[in-house]
Amino acid sequence: MKKPNVTKLLFVCLLLSLAILSCKTKEKKVLVFSKTAGFRHGSIERGIEALKKIGLENQFKVVATENDAYFTEDSLKQYAAVVFLNTSGEVLDDVQQADFKRYIQAGGGFVGVHAATDTEFDWPWYNKLVGAYFTNHPKIQTATLNILDKNHPATNMLENIWKKEDEWYNFKDIYPGINVLITIDENSYEGGANGDDHPISWYHDYDGGRSFYTAMGHTEETYEDPIFLNHLLGGIIYAIGKNKLDYRKTTSNRVRP
Repeated sequence: MKKPNVTKLLFVCLLLSLAILSCKTKEKKVLVFSKTAGFRHGSIERGIEALKKIGLENQFKVVATENDAYFTEDSLKQYAAVVFLNTSGEVLDDVQQADFKRYIQAGGGFVGVHAATDTEFDWPWYNKLVGAYFTNHPKIQTATLNILDKNHPATNMLENIWKKEDEWYNFKDIYPGINVLITIDENSYEGGANGDDHPISWYHDYDGGRSFYTAMGHTEETYEDPIFLNHLLGGIIYAIGKNKLDYRKTTSNRVRP
């Protein structure tokens, strides 16, 4: 019987080990998009700094941009999740919208922060993806938040009650498919307009991908709050998930310029 080539076997084992190690250590990338075509939040730069720090501490690379040219299929394929950080107004054209929609359908992740609900009012698909649209807000003030679901990476570190100062949005066109994580007690502040079930943070699977949104994130101080940063990190972790992009699952077509 022919003896196995020990050197060859060792070489093959080494290659397999390197391949496995490479897969395990490959750094994920998250695109942070902060283009504004309406109101521009002064906290955007602080938010980008905070997200880059979170990325360094949690093994994912943050690429921050306000350039909508990143919203092409070849570009989006690089990212495990896309964060809309205080975007506002109409930030993507028809071609970019189509490629972003296909990215989500392929299993991509979306995270909306604060003014992400003040974005793309003329795009019904985006309304469902982000979960609601902004209507108005009262002055910045402290309010009481109720944590409804602590079995989620965005809330599993929180106490049942969270008192926080921020700019509290009122919403319209709330998508019924969202899973609400946090509500706000309208009796604890002035200017609430959504009643007893006023959502502040939520998540849902949508059109093949994952979506997380938090209404917090107006003030610069929020991006120095470790509780909020852990909340935001949990949302990003959820959005990234374990799924790899698979464009064979897409159900819509690209739009040619």
